[in-house]
Amino acid sequence: MSSLLDVRGLSAAYGKVEALHGVDIEVPRGKIVTVIGPNGAGKTTLLAVLMGLLAGRGTVIYDGGDMSGCTTEMRVARGLCLVPERRELFGGLRVEDNLLLGAFPRIGKATQTIRSDLDGVYQRFPRLLERRTQLAGTLSGGERQMLALGRALMAKPQLLMLDEPSLGLAPRIVRDTFHVIADLKRSGVSILLVEQNARAALQVADYGYVLETGEVVLEGTACALAANPRVAQTYLGLSGRFERNTA
Repeated sequence: MSSLLDVRGLSAAYGKVEALHGVDIEVPRGKIVTVIGPNGAGKTTLLAVLMGLLAGRGTVIYDGGDMSGCTTEMRVARGLCLVPERRELFGGLRVEDNLLLGAFPRIGKATQTIRSDLDGVYQRFPRLLERRTQLAGTLSGGERQMLALGRALMAKPQLLMLDEPSLGLAPRIVRDTFHVIADLKRSGVSILLVEQNARAALQVADYGYVLETGEVVLEGTACALAANPRVAQTYLGLSGRFERNTA
């Protein structure tokens, strides 16, 4: 299967502090790829560079084209979309206004299609339909995550990048969120999932990378990583003894 995103030798720094060093990752079309790792590993930095929010060195090929020199706006227009860790919603606007902002580049050109996309988001997240006239700043944490995902879908992404979608959510809402992520894959959206909840991420992903101190230290299918003793002990909370007994 062809790659939608192919990243080679990606490095980035904050001043003199290097946050990424020679990172290689690939996202095949129609697949979920996860990047797991501890706090400070460079996961959010990776997404910032891919989105054009932070300068980096290396090669980023997206949908067959080199992304060098592409602004963030150009990347969004080409179907690259990021749901940031803090959701970044417009708290003083209604839920529906936040959703429509996701389709801003298409407003005035495809009004009927936008209305259809909005109805699709409401079908996927019925709670947002109930809250459509409510200010985004008054939503619960789970509802804010739904809204952030819905707004991203209004941009019609080819590649959806999610930064810590489980952060701050109750376990039941985390399960619901990952069910939505799996369903998005079935609808044809490719997903790059950055997540500290390694267990949930590896359950939904096809392939994964382990990022530590700015470098990829392990990679493989999600099943292979989940069975790796190092990953199990460090990220899944399983001892080596438990792994041997259940192998």
